[in-house]
Amino acid sequence: MKKIIVPVDFSDQSEYALEAAVKMAKNNSDTEILALHMLEMSNAVLNTSDVEQQQKMIFFLRLAEKRFTEFLDKPIFKNATITPIVKQFKVFSEVNDVAKEHGVDLIIMGSQGTSGFSEFFVGSNTEKVVRHSEIPVLVLKDRFSKDIFNDVVYASDFSLESVDVYKRMTNLFKDLNTKLHLIYVNLPSDRFRSSNEMEQTVSDFLMRAEGNLDKLKEVNFISDYSVEKGVLNFANKMGADLIAVATHGRTGIAHFFEGSISEDIANHSVLPVMTFKR
Repeated sequence: MKKIIVPVDFSDQSEYALEAAVKMAKNNSDTEILALHMLEMSNAVLNTSDVEQQQKMIFFLRLAEKRFTEFLDKPIFKNATITPIVKQFKVFSEVNDVAKEHGVDLIIMGSQGTSGFSEFFVGSNTEKVVRHSEIPVLVLKDRFSKDIFNDVVYASDFSLESVDVYKRMTNLFKDLNTKLHLIYVNLPSDRFRSSNEMEQTVSDFLMRAEGNLDKLKEVNFISDYSVEKGVLNFANKMGADLIAVATHGRTGIAHFFEGSISEDIANHSVLPVMTFKR
């Protein structure tokens, strides 16, 4: 992993996110961290030729630079390679544009609470960045106490449409020396699948994704009343550090397993959640 971008609004949550980036970067001395603060200004301010408005814009820019200096003046950030970036953007979908421009491998963001994605910036929130990002997004709600992710839970419907996400996800976690736990959650009623049906679905998927069935024995088949409960219960039972899910750009967190919403996983998980755009 060469570059990590961390959107910063100088809150505790963005500090947790930057700390996590620094800890992840310790495993690779070449990793650069980009700390991005975005000044959300109206088009009227950005395009104005009015001297007073321009001076106001310069004032906020200088203020952001000053706050960055104070924000980064902490012991944990001292030896890390952190590049502050201040952008004058109106919409936060452009976080993805900045990430692509700099060849970023991962976006790390802070989010408050456990009842849903709360506002992260003025007029925007973590979910909006997740929705527009073509780059994996790691969402943290609290300070990450470890240096690495040892065990990651990835729930999938193992549809052939998910192969590309699976490949990108496994490549990322391979670089992080992480053990990946694949799970298929079997649901009751009309969503129920027999053991043979589940194994056949996963076998077809692995043949397309891996070209072999070596990982079939590593897939965990579990039963629960919802995907959310199945994933969270499994993650808690085996002491996972992170949960990974797929997303759709149009609707935010993706629907999978025939409509069960994985947004519930991100909202209710106390663990960090990493999203991959499908």
